[in-house]
Amino acid sequence: MLNKLTTSFVSRLRAQDQTAWFELWETFGPVLRIQLQKWGKGRIGPQTVQDLSQETLAALSDCIDRYDPRKGARFSTWLLAIAKHVLGDEMDRRHAQKRGGNKRPAELDESWMLQAKGASADAEYEAAIFRAKVEAAIRLTERSSDFTDFAVFRMRILDGKPGKDVADALGMSEPTVSRRLAKVRETLRSRLGEVLATYSFTDDETGEAGRNGLVLGPNKADGPATPTPPIDAAFDEAVAEIYHRSQSLRREEMGTLGGPGSASPSSRF
Repeated sequence: MLNKLTTSFVSRLRAQDQTAWFELWETFGPVLRIQLQKWGKGRIGPQTVQDLSQETLAALSDCIDRYDPRKGARFSTWLLAIAKHVLGDEMDRRHAQKRGGNKRPAELDESWMLQAKGASADAEYEAAIFRAKVEAAIRLTERSSDFTDFAVFRMRILDGKPGKDVADALGMSEPTVSRRLAKVRETLRSRLGEVLATYSFTDDETGEAGRNGLVLGPNKADGPATPTPPIDAAFDEAVAEIYHRSQSLRREEMGTLGGPGSASPSSRF
């Protein structure tokens, strides 16, 4: 069964909550665009990639009432299968036009709801989905944090600056830098737990943080009751690595698609 956060989010999607749909687009739109581009193998242009990524979420909207969590599909499998369906429809339509005919859209094969016996997606795609969740948690943390506190976090962790340099730049002591950093780190742990819970349909997904070096902290199954400095340092390092990998791929996407990789979704969302 889905946890309360996931159930609440799915309920918002079913109710066509515009904010919920934008959250979904903001978090996973870039992953969908990269995957569609990969599958397209040069046969579809940048605008078509943008359009198909939005159509994937539209198709999700149409089938979400029939989603059955008891069948065990991961969230990533959910998105992947619908994106494949949308791309397949586009290619069928193009082939039909070349033959001078029309092709009716195919019905979505809901076998994607079943838990795959083998690998349902490659490791690169699964890693991209996880990075998208971490990015979402960082955005939520920034929005809920004091401006200066998050500036400390950004400079110290995301930009990799030494504590002394951060202290000098912001006009504060190094102990103050450490205190502010600790505050944002714990907020990020909390937001990350919320994001992972929201987009976790299976038990396997709930353990993603620990497998990626992100101990979530107090009262979490994948970490000790009180994080220690080495655990905090490992957490910071893992966040920075995930963030920079994500930003690198985002720049690559923007260059390939010839424009911003975070175009706003259509009004349907």
